Amino acid sequence: MKPIVDGIEQEYEGRLMVIRLNIQEQVGRELAPFYGFELTPTFIFFDAQGSEIWRSVGNLDLARLRHSLE
Repeated sequence: MKPIVDGIEQEYEGRLMVIRLNIQEQVGRELAPFYGFELTPTFIFFDAQGSEIWRSVGNLDLARLRHSLE
């Protein structure tokens, strides 16, 4: 998924912030329970106010992401 996420990050530079967490690292282990994810990859899409809009586990639905950004 990394190449896909990298591409989306470049395509929407300035409009979308990508934050990557590794649950094998301390910060990822600390934030996983807060955001309620256990499996990777988990993609969580937040609006500009920080409210969760949707999430996807296992793969990233590019059509849904693009629609949400419109």
